[in-house]
Formats: sequence, C-alpha cells, structure tokens
Amino acid sequence: MMLEAQEQRSEVARLLSQISAEYEAAQRGVSGISYGMSQHEFITARMENMGQLHNQLQSLVGDVAIAMIADKLGSCH
Repeated sequence: MMLEAQEQRSEVARLLSQISAEYEAAQRGVSGISYGMSQHEFITARMENMGQLHNQLQSLVGDVAIAMIADKLGSCH
C-alpha cells in the first residue's frame, strides 16, 4: 500500500514535470525566430501534449489536477 502511494506521487511529479516542459517549449515557440505555419504547428503540438498529460494526471488525482497544473505553471515564470 505504501509503495503504491509512493509510485502514484512519483507519477504525479513526472506528469507535472512533463507539463511544465511542454509549457516552456510552447513559450519558447512564441518568442522564437520561426514564423508562420511551422511555429503554429509547434505550439499546437505542445498544447495538445499538455492536454493529454492533463488527462493522465486527472485520472490519478481527479479534479484537483487543473489546480496542480496552475500551481506548477505559476512557478515557471
């Protein structure tokens, strides 16, 4: 039981870290030197990845997932 809880916390931390990395990559895409469709596609892909990661996180922790993500991304600035 204790190991399972620890594994879940590790998975939550991993997902939050991945979401943060996708967010930061999207931010770099916005300020990057590439323009046009390739920039749009890059940012869209990052946002889609964040959505999938959010779904995975929500399946682990429920509706509190979005608050966890907001806290994590709030510390990225």
